[in-house]
Amino acid sequence: MTPIYIAPVQGHTDAAWRHFHHETYGGDNRYFTPFIRCEHGELRKQDLRDFTSELNAGTDLEPQVIFRDMTELDTLLSKLQAEGAERINLNMGCPFPLQTGKGRGAGFLGNREEIARLKDTLRKYPEISFSVKMRLGYEDPEEWRGVIDVLNSLDLRHIDVHPRVARQQYGGELHLDQFRALLGESRNPVVFNGDIRTPEDMTETFNRFPEIAGVMTARGVLGRPSLAAEYSEGREWSREERLEKMLRFHRTLLDHYTATLCGETQLLSKIKPFWEYAEEEIGRKPWKAIKKSTNIAKYHSAVAQILNE
Repeated sequence: MTPIYIAPVQGHTDAAWRHFHHETYGGDNRYFTPFIRCEHGELRKQDLRDFTSELNAGTDLEPQVIFRDMTELDTLLSKLQAEGAERINLNMGCPFPLQTGKGRGAGFLGNREEIARLKDTLRKYPEISFSVKMRLGYEDPEEWRGVIDVLNSLDLRHIDVHPRVARQQYGGELHLDQFRALLGESRNPVVFNGDIRTPEDMTETFNRFPEIAGVMTARGVLGRPSLAAEYSEGREWSREERLEKMLRFHRTLLDHYTATLCGETQLLSKIKPFWEYAEEEIGRKPWKAIKKSTNIAKYHSAVAQILNE
């Protein structure tokens, strides 16, 4: 069975989320840390803590880095290598203006001078294997053509391609014609990433692009945590089964945060994002009640509405 790649989402898929997701659903899933970046010339300590957390034991985890030039990338790679990283994912796909405006993520795709230096930088770390997460471009879905030669010169485990441009964020059409063209020109395995929300979406994607090396999902698995397990089992779970497992997953995560965080405010700010993408799965009424809850008692009452829906 082809592994499912669980893409990271800042503020959601931290070490605890990954640990308890794997504990609840199992499966041959590949997880990635939310992107690790430099701040004032140094790797951010909170990012490193997530990668080195003891909760990562037992999960197939790969750190992801985001950078604007080879100086930042070199700093990130050297530090992560010292922490034992053997695989690293290079983020060239983040569409958020806070990062692209600084030349990171999808904003890096237009920096041809730095991209040309990528091979020499990666060559300094022969013990590490690399993968790349990217968009088709920043504004133009054919921008990938300007970087494919460099990517083809690298021995990458896979390239994870979201077939939109950064300007689209997560809406608008998928440029599947450009994805197919990239798939045909890439010398590295290609993973499809984008709008995978149901097991049927996965099946249709593999049928449409049988050459792909796998699929990647982020918001899809946040809204439907059983997604990868359902596909791996070859059956779509009933809504009751999905909700029962989702609530079990939530309970273990909530218990962990309750034991490790201080005060209701901190606890609510950490656990409420669990439901951010789950409106369709749990129903609009409990979803809105969870979102509006201002204390832990109201939060528990809102979560209890899920099964009533």
